[in-house]
Amino acid sequence: MIITKAGRRMFPAMRVKISGLDPHQQYYIAMDIVPVDNKRYRYVYHSSKWMVAGNADSPVPPRVYIHPDSPASGETWMRQVISFDKLKLTNNELDDQGHIILHSMHKYQPRVHVIRKDCGDDLSPIKPVPSGEGVKAFSFPETVFTTVTAYQNQQITRLKIDRNPFAKGFRDSGRNRMGLEALVESYAFWRPSLRTLTFEDIPGIPKQECRDLKTDYIFPKLDNLVSRQTKLS
Repeated sequence: MIITKAGRRMFPAMRVKISGLDPHQQYYIAMDIVPVDNKRYRYVYHSSKWMVAGNADSPVPPRVYIHPDSPASGETWMRQVISFDKLKLTNNELDDQGHIILHSMHKYQPRVHVIRKDCGDDLSPIKPVPSGEGVKAFSFPETVFTTVTAYQNQQITRLKIDRNPFAKGFRDSGRNRMGLEALVESYAFWRPSLRTLTFEDIPGIPKQECRDLKTDYIFPKLDNLVSRQTKLS
């Protein structure tokens, strides 16, 4: 999961469906993210695996994301899918925007909290979630993630760009780049080889000039072709 100084939205976002609430009772819905263990990790490229790299960094200030629809009745919460798509992650320990603060290269577990309104007097974005009889926490093992400042696996990069609705710019630039690469490759496929375009047999032309002639002969059309494609893109 990407984290940045300015804050980056989680993708995929957490979405949950809740049942069993009192339809007439008021509830807060909140989420915090806690470390899975006390380890720091690194990605080993040749084996495509995460491995322990040492002890975890010092704890970060506690942050809680309170769902913006809170408080709402149990009936309201139960009839909708609750999305945390506006939650943002940051590695800026001095953040003052209310983002969840995490360390890079650590494993984390999101937790969803259902808090009865009368038990939520101490609920705050900058304090740990209160505990008590009217507070329930839920976590799902499949939502564990590792924080990074840049994706370590190209397949994950492609998957997120293809699926993330906020990555339209990356998809568009990717299509233009692929179109340009395909055009250049197709040009390279049919152009004559260097071996057939030599001028060494022409009397009176030194070898250095021959090399210059080869370059000038082969690449002007390709440069124009790339320039036109770039303008079209």
